Amino acid sequence: MEKIFEPSEEQKAFMREAIKLANSNIGTTNGGPFGAVVVKNGQIVGKGANRVTATNDPTAHAEVVAIRDACKHLGTFQLDDCDVYASCEPCPMCLGAIYWARPKRLFFAATRENAANAGFDDSYIYQQIPLSPEKRDIPTAMFLNAEAQTVFKDWIDADQKIPY
Repeated sequence: MEKIFEPSEEQKAFMREAIKLANSNIGTTNGGPFGAVVVKNGQIVGKGANRVTATNDPTAHAEVVAIRDACKHLGTFQLDDCDVYASCEPCPMCLGAIYWARPKRLFFAATRENAANAGFDDSYIYQQIPLSPEKRDIPTAMFLNAEAQTVFKDWIDADQKIPY
């Protein structure tokens, strides 16, 4: 991967904090060696280390934990004008969460190949995502589509809602 820019000393400090959070999980039973921070206006507003095994929650990846922490502290569900620093390239789930949170930028240190070499290989998931549902390895079927569509119609027609 080509270097896109030369990070500032402040950006390096934020990335080192994410890496420090990743390192803090080594020797614990909390989860894998991953960390993330969310930064707004030069201040860390959310932190996360992987908590999958500590919480028995397969979604408790560092980026998701950091996003939840930042949103709680900021009192919002979107990370407008925030930067996410992750110790490793986000997995597909985390990348989706980051896009939903809508930060300004994403930075990461290690690559997904580095993670795979350490036993955290998500290439299988990347291969499954572009497949049509009927071709994925987890059997998938759609039913009651018409009934479910009424929920979306009701949402569109609702006067009281917060779009996102």
